[in-house]
Amino acid sequence: MESQIVPQTGAVDMSIWGLFLEATITVQAVIILLLLCSVWSWAIMIDKHLAFRKARRSFEIFEDKFWSGRILDDLYDDMQSAGCQSSIERIFFAGMKEWHKTLKQEHVARESAMQRIERSMNVAYGKATAELEKKLGFLATVGSIAPFVGLFGTVWGIKNSFESIAASQNTNLSVVAPGIAEALFATALGLLAAIPAVVAYNKFLADSQRLSGTLDNFIDEFSTILSRQIDKRADEE
Repeated sequence: MESQIVPQTGAVDMSIWGLFLEATITVQAVIILLLLCSVWSWAIMIDKHLAFRKARRSFEIFEDKFWSGRILDDLYDDMQSAGCQSSIERIFFAGMKEWHKTLKQEHVARESAMQRIERSMNVAYGKATAELEKKLGFLATVGSIAPFVGLFGTVWGIKNSFESIAASQNTNLSVVAPGIAEALFATALGLLAAIPAVVAYNKFLADSQRLSGTLDNFIDEFSTILSRQIDKRADEE
């Protein structure tokens, strides 16, 4: 027996907006969630790109001043009046502040003085690294769960397609296509949100580690300079 061909009674809107309007509330919620995650991820990516570029530039400017042979006390006094503009300056300021407290003591115990100086710089270092890695967790989360959220929308859309087939008792393309299309649309949005977030997370994490390494090296070098000054003062006493 030949199967009957059911004529298509109305055109199906296969545009993105049409697919969204024809989707069920569940799939619409998935689409809105993925769009919000994607928009917020891009906002974070732009913000972190500008922040890392500013941090790299400020590190270069400060290191040029630090190694220019300028008296460190003068640099410290400038920061007291103008304030610290970057994390590396805050680390330097913390070390110099503790160093000046050490100078006020009559007798300096080298080990305890260096422990206090390094501890104060490490506190500033911890705040700096936390600031560098701020908001990266959201990118990692979006990169991890967005494909699964999109997959959930896909499964739900396919389920609706089978329900439409069962209700109409035919496999006409106009019955099957909308559900399949909205299912694929949810998958595409999941990947659209996840892929840039993963790429950006890996890049910014590498940038953060490089800048953290720069700060760590500066702490070691600055600690060595202050340690020599303490030894020199101890010898004079």
